[in-house]
Amino acid sequence: MVNAIKVFKKKSPNEKITAYLSQRDFSDRRTHTDPVDGVVVVDGDFLQDRKVFTRVVLTYRYGREEDEVMGLKFSKEFELVHAEVVPLDGEKGLTDLQEKIVKKIGGNATPFRVALPDPAPCSVTLDPGSDESSKMLGVSYELSFYVAGAKEESPKPQDTVTFSVRKVQYAPINPDHRQPQLLVRRNYSLSPGSLILDVSLGRDIYFHGEEIEAHITISNNSKKSVKSIAAEVIQHVDITMTNMYYTRAVASLESRDGCPIIPGASLSRSIALRPVIANTIASRFGVALDGQAKDKDASLGSSTLCNANSSANDCLGILLSYSFRLRLNCGAIGGAISCDLPFKLMHPDPSAPTEEDDLEFEDFTRLRRGKSFESSGE
Repeated sequence: MVNAIKVFKKKSPNEKITAYLSQRDFSDRRTHTDPVDGVVVVDGDFLQDRKVFTRVVLTYRYGREEDEVMGLKFSKEFELVHAEVVPLDGEKGLTDLQEKIVKKIGGNATPFRVALPDPAPCSVTLDPGSDESSKMLGVSYELSFYVAGAKEESPKPQDTVTFSVRKVQYAPINPDHRQPQLLVRRNYSLSPGSLILDVSLGRDIYFHGEEIEAHITISNNSKKSVKSIAAEVIQHVDITMTNMYYTRAVASLESRDGCPIIPGASLSRSIALRPVIANTIASRFGVALDGQAKDKDASLGSSTLCNANSSANDCLGILLSYSFRLRLNCGAIGGAISCDLPFKLMHPDPSAPTEEDDLEFEDFTRLRRGKSFESSGE
């Protein structure tokens, strides 16, 4: 059986430039960022004495495009990479996939490698809460190739190939196997005894689509009664560019099983929640995603892991984190007890292909998503 390697392909509007990408994700490994490599092909008659350049532009959109009037813009652009495409050394710099592409295409194929600076933020999109909005809010990247006589020349749209790419983080291959656990004790000033809540999660890192199961133990040594138990998975969104912070509930449950927990009684049980986009339909504005809400395979945004040599205060862009929130309702007089247990929600690190025998080219114009989040009609 022949295994095919998926290669992302796109042509410029004038069909004189064709770019092939081995992947559309810059993978952040915390110690470094993996580059994106591929091959660019330019017709010899069209290139003449000019050169091929590449650009990576980061766009931060913090307002709807429909609200931009009288020259007001709710987006900022940062050029992170702008350089000439220099052919790589065939003996040292080429990957096995690039060698296969060059061998199959031939002609004026030029292998390249594009790297992002390590402080570049991860890609995150914020749901605008409206189906009419044309562009998603958040951090996005564009990788483009164009032909020009000099670096200072502005690229022409008909001479440019543009890909929507992402900078992503995957779960560590070797996690530390930490088990989050929290013990909360509530004392009442006008009555003896205390209410003790012990909650723990099975592990620190969960994958998208999995159930987050919390094991709880309630020991009621007070004079109050626990009426009900509520649980939520909270997405914490920290936008460093505008110094804004907010939260969204991406899964919730309220239960009376085992309640009321009267004085002197105890309860041990498990509560499982599955955080998915479908849970946010009622109030989806501002929910952080790793793709557009219309994409069938889009998921909630992944937790942000800071680089090994930096702290959370040094991270840029939109930082995401998750917590399992538990709330015990003790009535109007007894009040409520709540606690947050942090965990990480991420995608597993995709395994690299081992032995591949053939190449499969997919035109970007007919590709819906692949490894990135933009639709094909951009």
